[in-house]
Amino acid sequence: MDRSATLEMPPVRGTLTADRPMAELTWLRVGGPADWLFQPADEADLADFLRALPAEVPVLPMGVGSNLIVRDGGIAGVVIRLGRGFNGIRVEEDGVHAGAAALDAHVARRAAEAGVDLTFLRTIPGSIGGAARMNAGCYGSYVADAFVSARAVTRAGEVVELAPGDMGFAYRSTALPEGLVVTEVVLAGPRGEPEALARKMEEQLARRDASQPVRDRTAGSTFRNPAGFSSTGRADDVHHLKAWKLIEDAGMRGATLGGAQMSPRHANFLTNTGGAKAADLEELGELVRKKVLESTGISLEWEIMRVGRP
Repeated sequence: MDRSATLEMPPVRGTLTADRPMAELTWLRVGGPADWLFQPADEADLADFLRALPAEVPVLPMGVGSNLIVRDGGIAGVVIRLGRGFNGIRVEEDGVHAGAAALDAHVARRAAEAGVDLTFLRTIPGSIGGAARMNAGCYGSYVADAFVSARAVTRAGEVVELAPGDMGFAYRSTALPEGLVVTEVVLAGPRGEPEALARKMEEQLARRDASQPVRDRTAGSTFRNPAGFSSTGRADDVHHLKAWKLIEDAGMRGATLGGAQMSPRHANFLTNTGGAKAADLEELGELVRKKVLESTGISLEWEIMRVGRP
């Protein structure tokens, strides 16, 4: 059934595509089509579109698909994917202004060149809008620690400014409403020498590459740490309530289902080994949750977003 044919879309200046396959837009390379994919030309185009879109049509903001399982039945309504008009980075007195589509790694590098330490972003996959929405973090630092403000467009098409108190920051989450699209984020960090910050990022990359399956089809960490904090990277880090340790202790490191596998290299990374369906990935993840619950009494929470129709 062509669901997109039953709904007339508002006029746009950007690109609006019906029945857009989503698998190629996600790092896990799975999932059915979105009814509509909208790539706005700029913030005004986005606001006009949302204002005119019937309120009952669901909207899903999407970054680069680095933390996402799109189910095999595809996505109802409109997926909004910000592109070139939203990836600028500039350093000003009040902080580093980054368009929501700017990659986390690019923001970290640009900030370091200006002597601003946002190095924790360097190894986080994805774009800064998604990082803000999920309060991404690593090495003991989170977006909440650096957050100054953000711009966003509400589902009703209103452009709003968000202060730290509006975000509802928590571990790996915020209280932002569904359908709200972050368009720009302002971050600030301590000062540092550019050369020292560059070295720090190289060390972080080397540490990540030594422990994570960076060349596999993954979506980053699959489950949140029940400890309530990310790995610090320090020698005194503790692991007994880290998701990877619980998964490993439950005997699920390297577990497979269809084309899905919990990485043998890092037990908290769900991978598409080739030909996996979204259902394989989600079912394996649920099996892992079941085994960990049985062995420890702890219910793991998904960190990867799962969206769409089964």
